[in-house]
Amino acid sequence: MIVWINGTHGAGKTTTSALVQQLIPDSRVFDAEKVGETLMDITPGLPGPGADNFQHWPPWRPLVVETARRVLDYTGGTLVIPMTVLIEQYWREISTGLAQHAIPVRHFVLHADQGTLRGRIEGEHPVPSPFRLKYLEPYAEAARTWLHGEAEVVDTTHLTPAQVARQIAEAVKS
Repeated sequence: MIVWINGTHGAGKTTTSALVQQLIPDSRVFDAEKVGETLMDITPGLPGPGADNFQHWPPWRPLVVETARRVLDYTGGTLVIPMTVLIEQYWREISTGLAQHAIPVRHFVLHADQGTLRGRIEGEHPVPSPFRLKYLEPYAEAARTWLHGEAEVVDTTHLTPAQVARQIAEAVKS
């Protein structure tokens, strides 16, 4: 099984995923961003859009599916994947690819209102990350149009990462 933890930057995906992994027996965290980083390391760089966001490169989505499938074939258990996917077509490619391999997916979105997210991002470093801030509006748009309909939404506004992790782990076990 895959527990996909989605949401924009500042929602708490990485922290929550590590805690979820501790609560689900025989689970591992797979950071799909590492697949993108591998693509970014190819020289000369890959053609087309993607230099600012590796998800735009067509190989990224099937490579995430194939890597997850191969790891699950090797280890069994559960993969916890913390990864922002805000473009519906990209989510469809990934979820369809996983379904073709009969891999069940529990898709969660960590949600907080724009003000809370902005405050978290601005509070992380002395200089807030422009990269993270630029995804606030695309997240809001995805949440309004498709994302919240495709996932189990967990409002993190007033919860600690440990509380969010427990909520996700309990939902997966039920």
